[in-house]
Amino acid sequence: MTRQRALVAGLMLAGAAIISLIVWQPRSDRPRTLTGYVEGEPLYFAAPVAGTVKSVAVVRGQDVATGQALFVIDPAQVRAQVDQASAEAAAAAAQADDARKGQRPSELAVFEANIAAADARARDARADLRRIEPLVRQGWHAPSRLDDVKAAADAAEAQARSARKQRDTAALGARADQVRVADARVAQARAAVTGANARLSDLSPVAPQAARVEEVYFHPGEWAPANQPILSLLPDARIKVRFFVPERALSAYRVGRVVRFACDGCASGLTARIDFVAPRPEFTPPVIYSREARDRLVYLVEARPTVRLNPGQPVDVEPLR
Repeated sequence: MTRQRALVAGLMLAGAAIISLIVWQPRSDRPRTLTGYVEGEPLYFAAPVAGTVKSVAVVRGQDVATGQALFVIDPAQVRAQVDQASAEAAAAAAQADDARKGQRPSELAVFEANIAAADARARDARADLRRIEPLVRQGWHAPSRLDDVKAAADAAEAQARSARKQRDTAALGARADQVRVADARVAQARAAVTGANARLSDLSPVAPQAARVEEVYFHPGEWAPANQPILSLLPDARIKVRFFVPERALSAYRVGRVVRFACDGCASGLTARIDFVAPRPEFTPPVIYSREARDRLVYLVEARPTVRLNPGQPVDVEPLR
């Protein structure tokens, strides 16, 4: 019995030693490969107005180049808005031009005729003044008659000057404030044309950069609601490698540094440049951190790969030192 008890005690001590080695092994002996995956940020393309999908120029999985047409929404409604805005802009421009012009030649001829009539009356009044003035000095007429003739001559002269002022005013056009109002209406109408043309171009967008067609949500003949994505593109520049770094190693990961990674079926020696390090950790428990808890604390890091990858691929990242 004593020998059996000694054997059991020895086995228990050996097991405790093995467990302690496993639990308290140095951190450097733990796996150093960081796990992660490939993530893509697609671009979604929609129309600002509802309408029928006239055509879709791409298919799912297709590579598109910068400037390549994607789809077309029925432009009839928006084209009518463009035509209306263009007509309103033309009308506003014509009104602004008219405000700068004087009255028509036929209207100015009426003022010229009024000037001629006023000048004739002024000449008659001056002639009466020249004829009456010596007769009054000779005593043939009373002095009051001379006053009446002088007043008539002055009135005729004033009417002639007034007629000329009216003719000059008619030739000037509208007042400066009215001209500015007309110019403002022209600018407003032209802005409406620009907005309508922009909405028209939004009905047939093009690819802003080289990308893959990730998904097509609507097909020709279907009715697409306003602002509902018609298709999505996945540019290579928006594909990234996401992996998680232990808290103890976070200081080595900075924006701009290059990491090496591998994935199943990929070429060897792949690299990616870090462009984001999360400011907050993942899976943080609301307790005071013990040393064991900090071992489970990780931070998200994102890096842009130099090759095309497919979202969802798992990757293994070599840790930085």
